[in-house]
Amino acid sequence: MADLFDSPSDTPVPDAPRPLADRLRPQSLGQVIGQEAVLGPDGPLGAMLAAGTLGSLILWGPPGVGKTTIARLLAAETDLHFVQISAIFSGVPELRKVFEAAKLRRRNGQGTLLFVDEIHRFNKAQQDGFLPHMEDGTILLVGATTENPSFELNAALLSRAQVMVLTRLSLADLERLAERAEHELKRQLPLTVQARDALLEMADGDGRALLNLIEQVMAWRVTGAPLDTEALTKRLMRRAAKYDKSGDEHYNLISALHKSVRGSDPDAALYWFARMLEGGEDPRFLARRITRMAVEDIGLADPQAQSVCLEAWQTYERLGSPEGELALAQALVYLALAPKSNAVYVAYKAARQLATKTGSAMPPAHILNAPTKLMEAQGYGAGYQYDHDAEDGFSGQNYFPDGVKRPVLYAPPERGFERELKKRVEYFAKLRSRRQGGPA
Repeated sequence: MADLFDSPSDTPVPDAPRPLADRLRPQSLGQVIGQEAVLGPDGPLGAMLAAGTLGSLILWGPPGVGKTTIARLLAAETDLHFVQISAIFSGVPELRKVFEAAKLRRRNGQGTLLFVDEIHRFNKAQQDGFLPHMEDGTILLVGATTENPSFELNAALLSRAQVMVLTRLSLADLERLAERAEHELKRQLPLTVQARDALLEMADGDGRALLNLIEQVMAWRVTGAPLDTEALTKRLMRRAAKYDKSGDEHYNLISALHKSVRGSDPDAALYWFARMLEGGEDPRFLARRITRMAVEDIGLADPQAQSVCLEAWQTYERLGSPEGELALAQALVYLALAPKSNAVYVAYKAARQLATKTGSAMPPAHILNAPTKLMEAQGYGAGYQYDHDAEDGFSGQNYFPDGVKRPVLYAPPERGFERELKKRVEYFAKLRSRRQGGPA
């Protein structure tokens, strides 16, 4: 009798239709396309297999890059019984049955490779349930996830498994896959060169999606000249770009946008801005992040930048989409081309650290108000010099707590408006030294 949750037989029912993706499933790890960095002789998984030291794994990568296929082939390479479950459809009772079957199999001399698809969907208690069975060798766990394991998986589970990062397929990888499909189907795609390139781009790095698209194209009755790009796009809907507004892609793309602005590249900034909008991102989130860029990366090098962002945000609120998004795009270009400085940001963080370090140190007595006679008797306000009465409107007194050595927190660079601020900082530093009896 077959074990519970065993994978279906690889032997197809005679004459049963099989999807192209199933027909082209690799029969060895060497046939897997696009993951040479992991599976090659110098790759981490290739080295494990060569040394005969395969351990539990987490396969992290986007859809359609071969996670399930690799898990199946690993079981075949290591002579382990392959069992596949999905975290979407399985709970604790199902896991217990899987573990019991694996224990029985182990007593009979057969190991088990347990492949868990969407493993990040298991909660903490369910993830903890794998640990004892991984440690005593009942199972070799191979988990698959499209989400960042650092955020979605327990530290205890991650410490017992090695993360393998699988990457989206390149256009060259997809072309190899298309050629393999044509060989299997014994005919060429009825597309012009340009239309073929467009088909590969529609797959967006997903091999399974490409094979599904190829299957659709091959089912068309095309007579005469091959289809051009316009004819192809009329018959096929472009696959939506992978974008999860609360997941990795959200953070990856906003990071790319922010760093493009910091790197003074308006074209790249507009590209990532457009990618996020096309993915359905809330323009208000982008307005908020663009304003943060002005404060964090431009600061006083261009004091106008923050106002430009706030005005663009307000314009968006008044116009809405899609017209208001143009105002945000204008602000983005302004930021990318503005002089950059994080001097205030650095100074702010240093001030916070100093405040934490000095604790409850009191301000010096001379800058404390003395609203009562008792406080006056305690020396509050004694010796305070009113700056407007001083020469140059600057007394040069100390405003840090007694015993705290005066630090230099704000160090403006020679960029943008901060060139002028740097002159002012140096001017007051020289005056302060003179007022306090230092060298002129």
